[in-house]
Amino acid sequence: MATIAPPPSKRQRREALERSQIQQDVTPPVIEAGSFKARFVDSDGNQLAETIEVPLADATEKNVSLLLNTLLGREREEFTPYRFRIHIPNSDIVVDNYPTPSEFLAVLRKHGIENPFETTITLAAEPQAVFKVQAVTRMSNRIPGHGEAILAAQFSPKTSSLLATGSGDNTARLWNTDSGTPKYTLKGHTGWVLALAWSPDGQNLATGSMDKTVRIWDESGQSVGRPFNGHSKWITSISWQPFHLWRDDTPKLASASKDATIRIWIVNTGITEHVLSGHKGSVSCVRWGGTDLIYSASQDKTVKVWDAITGTLKHTLSSHAHWVNHLALSTDFVLRTAFYDHTKNVPATTAEKRAKAKERFEKAARQQGQIAERVISASDDFTMYLWDPAQGTKPLARLLGHQKQVNHVSFSPDGNLIASAGWDNHIKIWGRDGKFLTTLRGHVAPVYQCAFSADSRLLCSGSRDTTLKVWDMRSFKLAVDLPGHEDEVYALDWSLDGRLVGSGGKDKAVRLWRN
Repeated sequence: MATIAPPPSKRQRREALERSQIQQDVTPPVIEAGSFKARFVDSDGNQLAETIEVPLADATEKNVSLLLNTLLGREREEFTPYRFRIHIPNSDIVVDNYPTPSEFLAVLRKHGIENPFETTITLAAEPQAVFKVQAVTRMSNRIPGHGEAILAAQFSPKTSSLLATGSGDNTARLWNTDSGTPKYTLKGHTGWVLALAWSPDGQNLATGSMDKTVRIWDESGQSVGRPFNGHSKWITSISWQPFHLWRDDTPKLASASKDATIRIWIVNTGITEHVLSGHKGSVSCVRWGGTDLIYSASQDKTVKVWDAITGTLKHTLSSHAHWVNHLALSTDFVLRTAFYDHTKNVPATTAEKRAKAKERFEKAARQQGQIAERVISASDDFTMYLWDPAQGTKPLARLLGHQKQVNHVSFSPDGNLIASAGWDNHIKIWGRDGKFLTTLRGHVAPVYQCAFSADSRLLCSGSRDTTLKVWDMRSFKLAVDLPGHEDEVYALDWSLDGRLVGSGGKDKAVRLWRN
């Protein structure tokens, strides 16, 4: 029998009656009258517009963003949403989260500005993506097909209706995400498919396996050419040459292996162009940068930077005290998508495609007027390092905070945030300069992977606790919890137009999530 709550006592009834007769206070919180002087600068510190007085009562982030657009003389259709950081005068303190008008004065006073009406406050404006990705909220499809756990997943850059997965059943599969059905099974490998990567133009898929080979497939699931043999142990990671560096439409591919080497293949012929040997342990991750440098992370505790054209070693970055597990570049997103962007305008000719890919890369990599591609490395020593290999072998920042090994790290598409996932069940968010911002707590087991949405406003994470979680990157709070997997989630990817998240793991079925 259900327990029934006892009826309210005489005192409780009397208090309830009194409460219902008193007029509730509905006056809004008083925002002190007054204004402050705002000076707008871009992320490199160059002044954007003249200093202007802003009334405190109207100083919401949205209003200030509209004001800046008006000062820059933009038409209504061309308005760019901005996010602001407040630089406290006469100090190095930066307030990352823009306060509401009622909190504005309190925040300034907390940092020692007694009379903000007489000081000029510097607002650093960061342009946000013009399009908005909705958080995925529901599982739209559960597609069985693989016979073993799914180890890797990636959406095609060309269209979100094609998802590729690699599995422990020795096959890779292509899935039609619109209908939620299996499309093609890519058979040929004789070992687990550990790594896969779409070419930036979306025409081909490369898969790497425990059978020591790399295979190339086209969009219709057909094998292209013969398998690439050469590695003496299994393949751990694959990276394509960025589209704007392709010569005569001949793409190249870098594969990293447990045999401590990285091989550069000419895709059309399957010939090995260079073997990059120098690591003393298994190479865990390889990335091909937009300036024709190849970055490799290894279990010998180093990250090595190679010249892809000559195949020579340029730098060895050795600061980690244990295996290096993963690498991410600040330009990863634009290199992966090449000339595909949110406008869906695909250039007609190859030269135009290359020009657009190059322009997008340079825009993403430009800092203080120079092309600076940053690399972040995650390691079993619980730390991460941020590097700018163009400036030398000294790390720009050491990112401390994880209590256990760091498994996966990624840059947001706009390059302003870094997310790291660790075995301590936490995801940590860092600024582009390696400054710690927050910890996202919610998972109750190690977090294996995380993926940003294309507009950098959301982050999705997959964990051993069988759930995916979507986090809001403004408030750093949990936006949606997505249970649905029956076992650990090993692989996930957010489609490049933001419509879908695809995930796979130990329960062998691909799951698609949409909003």
